[in-house]
Amino acid sequence: MNRSLIETLMGAMVLGVAGLFLMFAYTTADLGRTDGYEVYANFTTVGGLRVGSDVRLAGIKIGTVKRQELDPETYLARVTLSVEPSVKLPADTSASITSEGLLGGNFVDLAPGGDTEMLKPGGRIQYTQDAIDLVQMLGRFVFSSGQAGGESPKQ
Repeated sequence: MNRSLIETLMGAMVLGVAGLFLMFAYTTADLGRTDGYEVYANFTTVGGLRVGSDVRLAGIKIGTVKRQELDPETYLARVTLSVEPSVKLPADTSASITSEGLLGGNFVDLAPGGDTEMLKPGGRIQYTQDAIDLVQMLGRFVFSSGQAGGESPKQ
């Protein structure tokens, strides 16, 4: 076989594998999804939550974080969520910002309430719990345990 033909076939194979990888990454990351209805929630702090983070219900991804902005009147973080149209949320649903672990990212965890009225597109999730800052909590633990064991009892 001709050397240039082998190089051409190898190049085509590399491009084909790269194309398959890009297609896999695109479908896995849900970058093409734009459907869903939007609701929002206000938080005192969002921690490491980012645009594109998951919105989960019972551990299953049902949407994404679309926007984060500061409300200039209340100084709260307004987080806009896009939720799959097939998932109807009760009006008393609560939202908390949860961490996947020490090295994982944050996501919004929804807990449905028992209200018979459903949250409408553009509606507000009223009950929220802010992100827990693990670094700050660890720092408090280290400093408080150092103070507790600092002195020995007098006899």
